[in-house]
Amino acid sequence: MRRRKRKKVPVSERQPLVWPHAANEVWSMDFVFDRTAEGRVIKCLTIVDDATHESVAIVPERAIGGRPLTRILDQLRAIRGLPKVIRPDNGKEFCGRAVLTWAHGRGVTLRLIEPGKPNQNAYIESFNGRLRDECLNEHWFTSMAHAKVVIEAWRREYNEERPKKSLGGLTPAAYALRLAARAATMLRRDLVAVADGLHEVLATAQLPSV
Repeated sequence: MRRRKRKKVPVSERQPLVWPHAANEVWSMDFVFDRTAEGRVIKCLTIVDDATHESVAIVPERAIGGRPLTRILDQLRAIRGLPKVIRPDNGKEFCGRAVLTWAHGRGVTLRLIEPGKPNQNAYIESFNGRLRDECLNEHWFTSMAHAKVVIEAWRREYNEERPKKSLGGLTPAAYALRLAARAATMLRRDLVAVADGLHEVLATAQLPSV
């Protein structure tokens, strides 16, 4: 019997934690688990922007495998674009062929945390702790629909109404706006510099004699 050749899938990187300076540079991604009243599992995909500390998404489902995960990421792509880097842990959903192939096709680098160094996922670990303490442990979800409504309300409150010392006393949403304004100012400055340089070149250029 002939064996089918396995397709090569790009291996994700493992690098230490670095704090990015702009939104949509690095997202951290993880799962948090809970249960509804009848005992059925809730699997929450959590995604945080490492620069702004925004909760990009919390997606509660009964199960989320590799392919459903890529569909969720594509939905986020349509809303706010994709980051340059996604930092997941070493869970099978994040290391599987579906996600690795998706990331390669979208030009996104998957940067897994180094084995035995959970502190490299510090942003998402801190966020997950707050999600559990302030939301999941405080509610008795009667259904998946109930869980989705409550969790999304908490996510919006976290982004828009929770100032953070690490962000200079701003909420994640307000800090994201500050970073966007700063980036726009730098872009305008660069464009002005380019325009001034071009004007100087044109002004000093010698026209050919007739």
